[in-house]
Order: sequence, then structure tokens, then C-alpha cells
Amino acid sequence: MDTKLTRLLSITYPILQGGMAWISDAKLAAAVSAAGGAGIIAAGGRDANYVREQIRLAKQLTEKPFGVNVQLMAADKDEVIDVVCEEKPAFVTLGAGNPVPFFEKLSKAGVMKIPVVPNVKLAKRVEDSGADAIVIEGMEAGGHIGVLTTMALMTQVIPLINIPVIVGGGFADGRGLAAALVMGAAGIQMGTRFLIAEECSVHPNVKQRLLAATDTDSVVTGLVSGHGVRGIKNAFTEKYLAMERQCTPQNELDKLATGTNRLAAIEGDVDNGAVLAGQSLLPLQKIEPADAIVKAIMSEACQVLANAPKLLS
Repeated sequence: MDTKLTRLLSITYPILQGGMAWISDAKLAAAVSAAGGAGIIAAGGRDANYVREQIRLAKQLTEKPFGVNVQLMAADKDEVIDVVCEEKPAFVTLGAGNPVPFFEKLSKAGVMKIPVVPNVKLAKRVEDSGADAIVIEGMEAGGHIGVLTTMALMTQVIPLINIPVIVGGGFADGRGLAAALVMGAAGIQMGTRFLIAEECSVHPNVKQRLLAATDTDSVVTGLVSGHGVRGIKNAFTEKYLAMERQCTPQNELDKLATGTNRLAAIEGDVDNGAVLAGQSLLPLQKIEPADAIVKAIMSEACQVLANAPKLLS
């Protein structure tokens, strides 16, 4: 498939795997890249040495392009960026902070810059500052979310931006990819669907919880403070939301939430941990290789796009 994104990254299919903290490692990233998409190693929650090790491991596992996701709110972001510049993955996605100060260093290292932006204003700013592409992510996504939906972002951002626009938030099948491409997107970013990939290192309890999820099983905590996080309903979210309704001070809410992502993803406590996942849950039907996931999505997308001209007859 030929889009601005496939041409930019020299990949076969316009699918980016989301950079999920504590989860997206070299094994998953390499598997997605080998399947024709672009995998991403997550630096979130990790130190610079881990990022270096994972980049080198991914290079051993695949010759295909892959990237690294850097959370700019992390205290060691400068060290992680230095590692990225030294190890030179194909690209880096940058979120939760201002990416522009890092553009010059990344450009000199030959690493493509793909910021994650929540609105038109910031999309224009990073494009004018030299971003190679952008990711816009709707509030249907898992993890930290903004306030606009995927459809609203596509409607308002894509017509105004010339660099490739990658869309995330609620994508889990080929129909979604086809819809995004028709709207003018260059590709999609998908995280939750890859949580049930065989190569994904997330705890098996998380995979089983996702397979059992219904369409209404996601919930957002932290909306009151303006820092919403989407995950699966459980004892943790019920307690957090009850405390929010009681106007519990933010420092107590932060204390409750600290470490809960790792608690679920690594230790497998899907009751007291934060099981981060997006809203599109019903397509999560079985654990299978990343290659099978990518191929199924592309097959469905191509079929949908092939049938689309019939609507004009």
C-alpha cells in the first residue's frame, strides 16, 4: 500500500504499533516491523540503558525500520534522547511535552521526528518547526488521553497539515484503517490490538482480561484533573472514581495511581492495577502472532476500499 507514511518510513503497510509503557519492547516492535508495519519500543518507565539494549536487540531481530517512543515528561528524557541519537532507530515518537527543542539533535542524527499532538495549533507548530510526520490521538485510545475524539481530530487537523498525519485512538481492525485513509490520514497507530499479540510481553492475565472484555468495559479516570487515563473497569478504577467524586485531593489520587500500570502489565494484578486499553475491545478475539494481526487488518482494509467505489454507482 502506498501512502505518505509508507514512503516516509519505507514500510509496506501504514500501521504503527503504539509505544505502550512497560509493554512495547524489542520483541514486539521487531515482530510488527517484520510484518510490514512499524514497531515502536517504549521508553516510558524505563531508563536509558534499557532503551539502548532494546534498540540493539530489535536490530538483531529485524532489518526493517522501527522506532522509539519517548515521554518528554520523564526526568531522564535527555539521556534517552541521547541514546536514540547514538543508536539511530528509524524514527522517534515524542509525547507528553514540548518536542521542538529536540528536533535539531534528532535531525543531525538522522532520526525522523514524529510528535504526538492533541490539536490543530500544536500540529501546525511542530510542522513549521520541522517534524517529519505527526500522530494525532483521539480520546478513544488507551492510556493518557486528550479531550477530542478521533473523528474530530481527523476532521480538523488533516486538511491543514502537509506532512504525513498518523491517527490513533480506537483503531483495531481493517475498517478503521480504511476509514482513516479515506479521511486523508497517511496511516494509523494501534496499541490495544497488539496487546494480544503472541510477541507482546504484557502479563497473560492482562491478555485474558482483554479477551473477556465487552464494548463498554473501558473507563476514564483523572478527567476532573484534566489528565484523563483510559483503562479497563476494575477495583482500582472504581476506587479512583469514587475518590474523584468525593473531591479527594489530587496528591492522594496520585498516590493511589502510582505504580498501577506496572502492577497490571508486569505483575498481572488486573484488579488493583491499571489495565490500560482503548475503547475498541470486541475485535480482541484471540492471541495470535503480530504478523497475523497485521495481515488480517490489511486484508480487511483492502476489501473495504475495493468496495467503496460501489457507493458512487
